Amino acid sequence: MKFFKKTKKAFTLIEAAIVLFIISLLMLLILPNLNMQRQKAVETHTTAMVSTVQTQIDLYANEHPENQSITINDLVSGGYLTTKQSQKVKDLNITITHNEAHK
Repeated sequence: MKFFKKTKKAFTLIEAAIVLFIISLLMLLILPNLNMQRQKAVETHTTAMVSTVQTQIDLYANEHPENQSITINDLVSGGYLTTKQSQKVKDLNITITHNEAHK
């Protein structure tokens, strides 16, 4: 009676190296795209925030025609912007000049 020793099947070193190379190549292709998408999202958010602030400036100006120079503090105290929105406006460096919101 003969006993046969079963051999274990496993990856060879070359196969493992090829898999790691392919994974690293995919990472090199995907990561720059993720960074571009993140930057695009920040730009879109900034544009939307400028638009929101401008809308609130217009609403405030319609209800308070006597106030010629509107500030972020006026919008917050009047309930046109929340404190969280005003903090975001400050973080994004959005300014109000001649009752117009600018980045």
